[in-house]
Amino acid sequence: MKFRTGLMLGATAMTSLALAFSPGRFSPSGLLTSTAWAQVQGQPDTQPPAKAPDTPDAAPTTNHAETYRLLTLFGTVLDLVRSDYVEPVSDRDLITNALNGMLSGLDPHSSYMTQKQYEDMMVQMKGEFGGLGLELQQQDGHIRVVSPIDGTPGFRAGIKPGDYIIAVDGHTVDGMPLDEAVKKMRGKPDTKITLTLVREKTPKPIIVTLTREIIHIDVVKSALYDRIGYLRIAQFNETTEKELLKGYNALKQQAGGKLAGLVLDLRNDPGGLLDQAVEVSASFIRSGEIVSTRARHPKDSQRWDAHGTDITDNLPMVVLINGGSASASEIVSGALQDHHRAVLLGTRSFGKGSVQSIIPIPGNGAVRLTTARYYTPSGRSIQALGITPDIAVKEIREDPGLSLREADLDHILKNQGGNQTKAQPRTDLPAIAKDIPGEPPANWPSFDYAKPATDFQLQQGLRVVRSMAGLPAPDPSASLPPVKPAAKADAPAHH
Repeated sequence: MKFRTGLMLGATAMTSLALAFSPGRFSPSGLLTSTAWAQVQGQPDTQPPAKAPDTPDAAPTTNHAETYRLLTLFGTVLDLVRSDYVEPVSDRDLITNALNGMLSGLDPHSSYMTQKQYEDMMVQMKGEFGGLGLELQQQDGHIRVVSPIDGTPGFRAGIKPGDYIIAVDGHTVDGMPLDEAVKKMRGKPDTKITLTLVREKTPKPIIVTLTREIIHIDVVKSALYDRIGYLRIAQFNETTEKELLKGYNALKQQAGGKLAGLVLDLRNDPGGLLDQAVEVSASFIRSGEIVSTRARHPKDSQRWDAHGTDITDNLPMVVLINGGSASASEIVSGALQDHHRAVLLGTRSFGKGSVQSIIPIPGNGAVRLTTARYYTPSGRSIQALGITPDIAVKEIREDPGLSLREADLDHILKNQGGNQTKAQPRTDLPAIAKDIPGEPPANWPSFDYAKPATDFQLQQGLRVVRSMAGLPAPDPSASLPPVKPAAKADAPAHH
Protein backbone atom coordinates (compact mmCIF):
# COMPACT_ATOMS: atom_id res chain seq x y z
CA MET A 1 0.00 0.00 0.00
CA LYS A 2 1.38 3.37 -0.92
CA PHE A 3 1.01 4.95 2.48
CA ARG A 4 2.96 8.13 2.05
CA THR A 5 4.01 8.06 5.65
CA GLY A 6 2.31 5.31 7.53
CA LEU A 7 -0.63 3.65 9.16
CA MET A 8 -2.29 4.71 12.35
CA LEU A 9 -4.67 3.11 14.71
CA GLY A 10 -6.62 5.21 17.13
CA ALA A 11 -9.43 4.85 19.56
CA THR A 12 -10.66 8.37 19.21
CA ALA A 13 -9.97 11.50 17.26
CA MET A 14 -7.53 13.23 19.54
CA THR A 15 -6.17 16.71 19.63
CA SER A 16 -2.86 15.82 17.98
CA LEU A 17 -1.57 18.91 19.77
CA ALA A 18 0.72 19.31 22.74
CA LEU A 19 -2.12 18.80 25.17
CA ALA A 20 -2.61 15.14 24.43
CA PHE A 21 -1.34 12.03 22.74
CA SER A 22 -3.25 11.39 19.54
CA PRO A 23 -4.82 7.93 19.31
CA GLY A 24 -3.58 7.44 15.83
CA ARG A 25 0.15 7.93 15.49
CA PHE A 26 2.59 8.63 12.71
CA SER A 27 5.61 6.50 12.14
CA PRO A 28 8.34 7.58 9.71
CA SER A 29 9.14 3.91 9.17
CA GLY A 30 5.67 3.06 8.10
CA LEU A 31 2.87 1.80 10.23
CA LEU A 32 0.76 3.13 13.02
CA THR A 33 -1.95 1.64 15.12
CA SER A 34 -4.43 3.66 17.01
CA THR A 35 -7.06 1.60 18.58
CA ALA A 36 -6.84 -1.96 17.98
CA TRP A 37 -9.26 -4.62 17.46
CA ALA A 38 -9.56 -8.19 18.06
CA GLN A 39 -10.97 -11.11 19.70
CA VAL A 40 -11.73 -14.50 18.47
CA GLN A 41 -11.18 -18.09 19.31
CA GLY A 42 -9.24 -20.80 17.55
CA GLN A 43 -5.64 -21.30 16.60
CA PRO A 44 -4.74 -19.15 13.60
CA ASP A 45 -1.26 -20.63 13.14
CA THR A 46 -2.24 -22.38 9.94
CA GLN A 47 -4.44 -19.66 8.54
CA PRO A 48 -3.48 -18.61 4.99
CA PRO A 49 -2.67 -14.96 4.30
CA ALA A 50 -5.71 -12.75 4.71
CA LYS A 51 -7.56 -12.17 1.47
CA ALA A 52 -9.24 -8.95 0.48
CA PRO A 53 -12.96 -9.14 -0.21
CA ASP A 54 -13.73 -10.68 -3.60
CA THR A 55 -15.66 -7.61 -4.67
CA PRO A 56 -13.96 -4.52 -3.25
CA ASP A 57 -15.87 -1.27 -3.26
CA ALA A 58 -15.64 0.23 -6.69
CA ALA A 59 -15.04 3.91 -7.24
CA PRO A 60 -18.29 5.79 -7.81
CA THR A 61 -18.95 6.59 -11.44
CA THR A 62 -17.59 10.04 -12.17
CA ASN A 63 -20.19 12.52 -13.31
CA HIS A 64 -18.18 15.55 -14.40
CA ALA A 65 -21.22 17.75 -14.80
CA GLU A 66 -22.41 16.98 -11.28
CA THR A 67 -18.91 17.52 -9.86
CA TYR A 68 -18.69 20.89 -11.59
CA ARG A 69 -22.12 21.87 -10.25
CA LEU A 70 -21.15 20.97 -6.69
CA LEU A 71 -17.83 22.84 -6.92
CA THR A 72 -19.76 25.85 -8.17
CA LEU A 73 -22.05 25.51 -5.14
CA PHE A 74 -19.00 25.42 -2.87
CA GLY A 75 -17.64 28.59 -4.47
CA THR A 76 -20.99 30.32 -4.11
CA VAL A 77 -21.22 29.55 -0.38
CA LEU A 78 -17.58 30.59 0.09
CA ASP A 79 -18.33 33.95 -1.54
CA LEU A 80 -21.43 34.44 0.60
CA VAL A 81 -19.55 33.83 3.85
CA ARG A 82 -16.59 35.94 2.73
CA SER A 83 -18.80 38.92 1.86
CA ASP A 84 -21.66 38.79 4.37
CA TYR A 85 -20.55 36.98 7.54
CA VAL A 86 -20.83 39.22 10.58
CA GLU A 87 -17.02 39.38 10.96
CA PRO A 88 -14.23 39.10 8.39
CA VAL A 89 -12.96 35.53 7.95
CA SER A 90 -9.79 34.59 6.10
CA ASP A 91 -9.95 32.28 3.12
CA ARG A 92 -7.48 30.00 4.90
CA ASP A 93 -9.83 29.56 7.87
CA LEU A 94 -12.79 28.93 5.59
CA ILE A 95 -10.98 26.32 3.52
CA THR A 96 -9.51 24.66 6.63
CA ASN A 97 -12.99 24.40 8.13
CA ALA A 98 -14.29 22.93 4.86
CA LEU A 99 -11.51 20.32 4.80
CA ASN A 100 -12.21 19.39 8.41
CA GLY A 101 -15.89 18.97 7.64
CA MET A 102 -15.23 16.86 4.55
CA LEU A 103 -12.96 14.42 6.40
CA SER A 104 -14.70 14.27 9.77
CA GLY A 105 -17.95 13.49 7.95
CA LEU A 106 -16.41 10.26 6.64
CA ASP A 107 -15.74 8.58 10.00
CA PRO A 108 -14.66 9.58 13.53
CA HIS A 109 -10.95 9.03 12.84
CA SER A 110 -10.32 10.88 9.58
CA SER A 111 -9.32 14.54 9.88
CA TYR A 112 -7.27 17.38 8.47
CA MET A 113 -4.24 18.74 10.35
CA THR A 114 -2.76 22.15 9.77
CA GLN A 115 1.01 22.38 9.44
CA LYS A 116 1.32 23.34 13.13
CA GLN A 117 -0.88 20.45 14.25
CA TYR A 118 1.08 18.04 12.09
CA GLU A 119 4.40 19.24 13.54
CA ASP A 120 3.05 18.97 17.07
CA MET A 121 1.92 15.40 16.40
CA MET A 122 5.41 14.53 15.19
CA VAL A 123 6.83 15.84 18.47
CA GLN A 124 4.33 13.76 20.44
CA MET A 125 5.46 10.63 18.66
CA LYS A 126 8.84 11.06 20.34
CA GLY A 127 7.13 10.64 23.72
CA GLU A 128 7.70 14.16 25.09
CA PHE A 129 5.54 17.23 24.77
CA GLY A 130 4.25 20.15 26.78
CA GLY A 131 0.76 20.39 28.22
CA LEU A 132 -1.60 18.77 30.71
CA GLY A 133 -1.45 15.13 29.64
CA LEU A 134 -5.10 14.82 28.59
CA GLU A 135 -6.46 12.96 25.60
CA LEU A 136 -9.51 14.83 24.34
CA GLN A 137 -12.35 14.31 21.93
CA GLN A 138 -15.20 16.48 20.70
CA GLN A 139 -18.59 14.81 21.12
CA ASP A 140 -21.83 16.58 20.17
CA GLY A 141 -20.12 19.96 20.51
CA HIS A 142 -18.66 19.21 23.95
CA ILE A 143 -15.01 18.67 24.94
CA ARG A 144 -14.74 15.22 26.50
CA VAL A 145 -11.78 13.66 28.30
CA VAL A 146 -10.93 10.31 26.74
CA SER A 147 -8.18 9.56 29.23
CA PRO A 148 -5.56 11.28 31.37
CA ILE A 149 -2.04 10.00 30.76
CA ASP A 150 -0.44 8.27 33.75
CA GLY A 151 1.55 10.58 36.01
CA THR A 152 0.72 13.84 34.20
CA PRO A 153 -0.88 17.02 35.66
CA GLY A 154 -4.29 15.92 34.41
CA PHE A 155 -3.89 12.49 36.00
CA ARG A 156 -2.66 13.87 39.33
CA ALA A 157 -5.54 16.34 39.44
CA GLY A 158 -8.00 13.46 39.45
CA ILE A 159 -9.50 14.16 36.01
CA LYS A 160 -11.32 11.04 34.83
CA PRO A 161 -12.31 9.51 31.49
CA GLY A 162 -15.75 10.78 30.57
CA ASP A 163 -15.33 14.18 32.27
CA TYR A 164 -16.45 17.14 30.16
CA ILE A 165 -14.39 20.35 30.15
CA ILE A 166 -16.82 23.27 30.02
CA ALA A 167 -14.54 26.20 30.88
CA VAL A 168 -10.86 27.16 30.83
CA ASP A 169 -9.77 29.89 33.28
CA GLY A 170 -13.42 30.78 33.74
CA HIS A 171 -14.17 31.18 30.01
CA THR A 172 -16.55 28.69 28.44
CA VAL A 173 -15.30 26.27 25.79
CA ASP A 174 -18.57 24.39 25.41
CA GLY A 175 -19.51 24.36 21.75
CA MET A 176 -16.03 25.57 20.75
CA PRO A 177 -14.09 23.66 18.06
CA LEU A 178 -11.66 21.19 19.61
CA ASP A 179 -8.54 22.82 18.14
CA GLU A 180 -9.56 26.19 19.50
CA ALA A 181 -10.23 24.77 22.97
CA VAL A 182 -6.85 23.04 22.94
CA LYS A 183 -5.11 26.32 22.10
CA LYS A 184 -6.59 27.82 25.24
CA MET A 185 -5.27 24.94 27.32
CA ARG A 186 -1.74 25.06 25.95
CA GLY A 187 0.84 27.35 27.47
CA LYS A 188 4.34 27.66 28.83
CA PRO A 189 5.53 25.06 31.35
CA ASP A 190 5.12 26.01 35.03
CA THR A 191 2.10 28.24 34.32
CA LYS A 192 -1.25 27.69 36.03
CA ILE A 193 -4.55 26.83 34.36
CA THR A 194 -8.00 26.26 35.85
CA LEU A 195 -10.45 23.81 34.27
CA THR A 196 -14.15 23.53 35.06
CA LEU A 197 -15.43 19.99 34.64
CA VAL A 198 -18.82 18.31 34.55
CA ARG A 199 -18.89 14.72 35.78
CA GLU A 200 -21.85 12.38 35.66
CA LYS A 201 -23.48 11.73 39.05
CA THR A 202 -21.70 14.79 40.50
CA PRO A 203 -24.30 17.52 41.11
CA LYS A 204 -21.97 20.51 40.90
CA PRO A 205 -19.19 21.43 38.44
CA ILE A 206 -15.69 20.45 39.54
CA ILE A 207 -12.98 23.11 39.42
CA VAL A 208 -9.33 22.00 39.29
CA THR A 209 -6.17 24.08 39.02
CA LEU A 210 -3.20 22.49 37.25
CA THR A 211 0.35 23.48 36.41
CA ARG A 212 1.40 22.93 32.81
CA GLU A 213 4.60 20.96 32.33
CA ILE A 214 6.65 19.14 29.75
CA ILE A 215 5.03 15.73 29.47
CA HIS A 216 7.31 12.73 29.38
CA ILE A 217 5.42 9.51 28.85
CA ASP A 218 6.62 6.43 30.68
CA VAL A 219 5.08 4.12 28.12
CA VAL A 220 5.92 1.00 30.14
CA LYS A 221 5.78 0.58 33.90
CA SER A 222 6.56 -2.50 35.92
CA ALA A 223 6.30 -4.12 39.33
CA LEU A 224 7.05 -7.53 40.83
CA TYR A 225 4.40 -9.20 42.98
CA ASP A 226 6.14 -12.15 44.62
CA ARG A 227 7.21 -14.10 41.48
CA ILE A 228 4.58 -12.60 39.18
CA GLY A 229 5.73 -9.81 36.91
CA TYR A 230 3.48 -6.86 36.02
CA LEU A 231 3.93 -4.70 32.93
CA ARG A 232 1.66 -1.80 32.06
CA ILE A 233 1.73 -0.28 28.57
CA ALA A 234 0.27 3.24 28.61
CA GLN A 235 0.39 3.71 24.83
CA PHE A 236 2.18 2.55 21.70
CA ASN A 237 4.76 5.08 20.55
CA GLU A 238 8.17 4.66 18.94
CA THR A 239 9.80 3.37 22.14
CA THR A 240 7.17 0.89 23.38
CA GLU A 241 8.76 -2.39 22.28
CA LYS A 242 12.19 -1.30 23.51
CA GLU A 243 10.80 -0.24 26.89
CA LEU A 244 8.80 -3.47 27.17
CA LEU A 245 11.97 -5.54 26.75
CA LYS A 246 13.79 -3.37 29.31
CA GLY A 247 10.96 -3.76 31.76
CA TYR A 248 10.71 -7.52 31.31
CA ASN A 249 14.46 -8.05 31.66
CA ALA A 250 14.45 -5.92 34.83
CA LEU A 251 11.66 -8.08 36.28
CA LYS A 252 13.58 -11.27 35.50
CA GLN A 253 16.63 -9.90 37.25
CA GLN A 254 14.56 -8.70 40.21
CA ALA A 255 13.00 -12.17 40.51
CA GLY A 256 16.40 -13.83 40.47
CA GLY A 257 15.59 -15.62 37.24
CA LYS A 258 12.55 -17.29 38.84
CA LEU A 259 9.72 -15.30 37.27
CA ALA A 260 6.62 -17.53 37.31
CA GLY A 261 4.06 -15.56 35.33
CA LEU A 262 3.14 -12.20 33.83
CA VAL A 263 0.26 -9.72 33.95
CA LEU A 264 0.14 -7.36 30.96
CA ASP A 265 -2.03 -4.30 31.68
CA LEU A 266 -3.56 -2.65 28.59
CA ARG A 267 -6.40 -0.87 30.37
CA ASN A 268 -7.06 2.69 29.20
CA ASP A 269 -4.38 2.33 26.53
CA PRO A 270 -5.72 4.30 23.52
CA GLY A 271 -3.35 2.74 21.00
CA GLY A 272 -0.63 4.16 18.79
CA LEU A 273 1.75 2.75 16.21
CA LEU A 274 0.78 -0.38 14.31
CA ASP A 275 4.35 -1.60 13.97
CA GLN A 276 4.74 -1.39 17.75
CA ALA A 277 1.54 -3.37 18.30
CA VAL A 278 2.91 -6.07 15.99
CA GLU A 279 6.30 -6.16 17.74
CA VAL A 280 4.76 -6.30 21.23
CA SER A 281 2.47 -9.15 20.14
CA ALA A 282 5.39 -10.97 18.53
CA SER A 283 7.29 -10.72 21.82
CA PHE A 284 4.89 -13.32 23.28
CA ILE A 285 3.72 -15.32 20.25
CA ARG A 286 6.17 -17.70 18.57
CA SER A 287 4.43 -18.29 15.24
CA GLY A 288 1.40 -17.48 13.17
CA GLU A 289 -0.43 -14.35 12.16
CA ILE A 290 -0.50 -11.26 14.39
CA VAL A 291 -2.87 -9.03 12.42
CA SER A 292 -3.95 -8.37 8.85
CA THR A 293 -5.33 -5.28 7.12
CA ARG A 294 -7.71 -5.14 4.17
CA ALA A 295 -7.84 -1.99 2.11
CA ARG A 296 -10.14 -0.85 -0.67
CA HIS A 297 -7.82 -2.32 -3.30
CA PRO A 298 -6.72 -5.96 -2.78
CA LYS A 299 -3.09 -5.18 -3.67
CA ASP A 300 -2.90 -2.87 -0.66
CA SER A 301 -3.91 -5.52 1.90
CA GLN A 302 -1.17 -6.74 4.25
CA ARG A 303 -0.45 -9.37 6.90
CA TRP A 304 2.07 -9.44 9.77
CA ASP A 305 3.37 -12.66 11.33
CA ALA A 306 5.25 -13.57 14.51
CA HIS A 307 9.05 -13.83 14.45
CA GLY A 308 9.58 -17.18 16.23
CA THR A 309 10.41 -15.73 19.66
CA ASP A 310 8.57 -15.63 22.98
CA ILE A 311 10.62 -13.55 25.41
CA THR A 312 8.91 -15.27 28.37
CA ASP A 313 9.46 -18.82 27.10
CA ASN A 314 5.69 -19.44 27.38
CA LEU A 315 5.16 -18.24 30.97
CA PRO A 316 1.52 -18.15 32.13
CA MET A 317 0.04 -14.78 31.14
CA VAL A 318 -3.02 -12.65 31.90
CA VAL A 319 -3.95 -9.50 29.97
CA LEU A 320 -6.10 -6.78 31.58
CA ILE A 321 -8.46 -4.81 29.28
CA ASN A 322 -11.37 -2.39 29.65
CA GLY A 323 -13.44 0.07 27.64
CA GLY A 324 -10.43 2.36 27.30
CA SER A 325 -8.32 -0.34 25.61
CA ALA A 326 -8.38 0.61 21.95
CA SER A 327 -6.63 0.26 18.64
CA ALA A 328 -3.09 -1.02 19.10
CA SER A 329 -3.94 -2.43 22.53
CA GLU A 330 -6.86 -4.30 20.94
CA ILE A 331 -4.53 -5.70 18.28
CA VAL A 332 -2.23 -7.08 20.97
CA SER A 333 -4.99 -8.48 23.18
CA GLY A 334 -6.80 -9.92 20.15
CA ALA A 335 -3.69 -11.71 18.89
CA LEU A 336 -2.88 -13.12 22.33
CA GLN A 337 -6.47 -14.29 22.77
CA ASP A 338 -6.77 -15.85 19.30
CA HIS A 339 -3.55 -17.79 19.83
CA HIS A 340 -4.71 -18.86 23.32
CA ARG A 341 -1.41 -17.39 24.52
CA ALA A 342 -2.99 -15.39 27.34
CA VAL A 343 -6.19 -15.17 29.36
CA LEU A 344 -7.98 -11.83 28.97
CA LEU A 345 -9.60 -10.41 32.10
CA GLY A 346 -11.63 -7.23 32.60
CA THR A 347 -14.40 -5.61 30.55
CA ARG A 348 -15.14 -5.26 26.84
CA SER A 349 -12.67 -3.11 24.89
CA PHE A 350 -13.35 0.05 22.84
CA GLY A 351 -13.90 -1.58 19.42
CA LYS A 352 -11.91 0.40 16.87
CA GLY A 353 -11.15 -1.83 13.91
CA SER A 354 -9.80 0.64 11.36
CA VAL A 355 -6.37 1.88 10.31
CA GLN A 356 -5.47 5.46 9.46
CA SER A 357 -2.79 6.70 7.08
CA ILE A 358 -1.04 10.02 7.68
CA ILE A 359 -0.54 11.70 4.29
CA PRO A 360 1.56 14.88 4.46
CA ILE A 361 0.72 17.78 2.17
CA PRO A 362 4.02 19.69 2.01
CA GLY A 363 3.65 23.14 3.54
CA ASN A 364 -0.03 22.61 4.29
CA GLY A 365 -0.17 20.02 7.06
CA ALA A 366 -1.44 16.50 6.56
CA VAL A 367 -4.54 14.36 6.13
CA ARG A 368 -5.34 11.57 8.55
CA LEU A 369 -7.37 9.19 6.39
CA THR A 370 -8.93 5.82 7.18
CA THR A 371 -7.45 3.51 4.58
CA ALA A 372 -8.06 -0.04 5.83
CA ARG A 373 -9.84 -2.31 8.29
CA TYR A 374 -7.83 -4.69 10.41
CA TYR A 375 -8.57 -8.26 11.44
CA THR A 376 -7.42 -10.56 14.22
CA PRO A 377 -5.52 -13.78 13.43
CA SER A 378 -8.77 -15.75 13.12
CA GLY A 379 -10.05 -13.22 10.59
CA ARG A 380 -12.56 -11.47 12.83
CA SER A 381 -13.18 -7.73 12.75
CA ILE A 382 -13.83 -6.14 16.14
CA GLN A 383 -15.00 -2.86 14.55
CA ALA A 384 -17.74 -1.39 16.79
CA LEU A 385 -17.81 -4.68 18.74
CA GLY A 386 -14.66 -4.68 20.84
CA ILE A 387 -12.93 -7.63 22.44
CA THR A 388 -14.83 -9.66 24.99
CA PRO A 389 -12.59 -10.80 27.87
CA ASP A 390 -12.33 -14.48 28.72
CA ILE A 391 -13.09 -13.64 32.37
CA ALA A 392 -15.44 -10.69 32.89
CA VAL A 393 -14.48 -8.57 35.92
CA LYS A 394 -15.79 -5.08 36.61
CA GLU A 395 -13.60 -2.42 38.21
CA ILE A 396 -16.34 -1.16 40.53
CA ARG A 397 -19.70 -2.47 41.73
CA GLU A 398 -21.92 0.38 40.64
CA ASP A 399 -22.72 1.32 37.07
CA PRO A 400 -19.78 3.46 35.87
CA GLY A 401 -22.30 5.78 34.22
CA LEU A 402 -21.50 7.39 30.91
CA SER A 403 -19.16 5.39 28.73
CA LEU A 404 -18.15 5.91 25.14
CA ARG A 405 -17.06 3.29 22.66
CA GLU A 406 -16.59 3.14 18.90
CA ALA A 407 -20.20 2.03 18.41
CA ASP A 408 -21.40 5.26 20.07
CA LEU A 409 -19.58 7.58 17.65
CA ASP A 410 -21.04 9.20 14.55
CA HIS A 411 -20.32 7.97 11.00
CA ILE A 412 -18.58 4.77 12.10
CA LEU A 413 -17.44 2.15 9.59
CA LYS A 414 -19.55 -0.96 9.24
CA ASN A 415 -18.23 -4.22 10.59
CA GLN A 416 -17.72 -6.21 7.41
CA GLY A 417 -15.35 -8.45 5.48
CA GLY A 418 -14.28 -10.64 8.36
CA ASN A 419 -15.05 -14.04 9.83
CA GLN A 420 -18.67 -13.83 11.01
CA THR A 421 -18.65 -17.17 12.82
CA LYS A 422 -19.61 -16.69 16.45
CA ALA A 423 -16.61 -17.23 18.70
CA GLN A 424 -16.91 -20.30 20.90
CA PRO A 425 -16.08 -20.09 24.62
CA ARG A 426 -12.55 -21.17 25.38
CA THR A 427 -12.07 -24.63 26.80
CA ASP A 428 -8.51 -24.07 27.99
CA LEU A 429 -9.18 -21.58 30.80
CA PRO A 430 -7.71 -22.44 34.21
CA ALA A 431 -10.08 -24.02 36.74
CA ILE A 432 -9.93 -20.89 38.92
CA ALA A 433 -11.72 -18.89 36.20
CA LYS A 434 -15.14 -20.04 37.45
CA ASP A 435 -14.31 -18.78 40.96
CA ILE A 436 -13.33 -15.24 39.93
CA PRO A 437 -16.06 -12.78 41.03
CA GLY A 438 -17.47 -10.45 38.37
CA GLU A 439 -17.30 -7.38 40.61
CA PRO A 440 -15.71 -6.24 43.88
CA PRO A 441 -17.43 -7.11 47.17
CA ALA A 442 -19.44 -4.40 48.90
CA ASN A 443 -16.62 -3.58 51.34
CA TRP A 444 -13.88 -3.28 48.70
CA PRO A 445 -11.86 -0.05 49.21
CA SER A 446 -12.03 2.78 46.66
CA PHE A 447 -9.41 2.46 43.94
CA ASP A 448 -6.20 4.38 44.59
CA TYR A 449 -3.61 4.32 41.79
CA ALA A 450 -0.77 4.40 44.35
CA LYS A 451 -2.21 1.36 46.17
CA PRO A 452 -2.38 -1.70 43.90
CA ALA A 453 -4.14 -3.68 46.65
CA THR A 454 -7.24 -1.54 45.88
CA ASP A 455 -7.19 -2.47 42.17
CA PHE A 456 -9.78 -5.26 42.00
CA GLN A 457 -9.12 -6.25 38.38
CA LEU A 458 -5.38 -6.46 39.00
CA GLN A 459 -5.89 -8.57 42.11
CA GLN A 460 -8.07 -11.04 40.20
CA GLY A 461 -5.53 -11.12 37.37
CA LEU A 462 -2.80 -11.98 39.86
CA ARG A 463 -4.98 -14.77 41.31
CA VAL A 464 -5.49 -16.27 37.87
CA VAL A 465 -1.86 -16.16 36.77
CA ARG A 466 -0.64 -17.56 40.12
CA SER A 467 -3.04 -20.45 39.70
CA MET A 468 -1.82 -21.02 36.14
CA ALA A 469 1.75 -21.04 37.46
CA GLY A 470 0.92 -23.51 40.24
CA LEU A 471 1.74 -21.03 43.00
CA PRO A 472 -0.18 -20.87 46.29
CA ALA A 473 -2.71 -18.08 46.77
CA PRO A 474 -1.07 -14.96 48.24
CA ASP A 475 -1.73 -13.67 51.75
CA PRO A 476 -4.62 -11.23 51.23
CA SER A 477 -3.28 -8.99 54.01
CA ALA A 478 0.10 -8.58 52.32
CA SER A 479 0.67 -5.13 50.85
CA LEU A 480 1.74 -4.83 47.23
CA PRO A 481 4.49 -2.55 45.96
CA PRO A 482 3.48 0.42 43.81
CA VAL A 483 3.90 0.30 40.06
CA LYS A 484 7.13 1.97 39.00
CA PRO A 485 8.60 2.88 35.60
CA ALA A 486 10.27 -0.09 33.97
CA ALA A 487 13.46 1.81 33.28
CA LYS A 488 14.74 5.20 34.36
CA ALA A 489 14.17 7.68 31.56
CA ASP A 490 16.34 10.62 30.64
CA ALA A 491 15.24 13.95 32.05
CA PRO A 492 12.79 15.62 29.67
CA ALA A 493 13.99 18.59 27.70
CA HIS A 494 12.32 21.89 28.62
CA HIS A 495 11.13 24.04 25.81
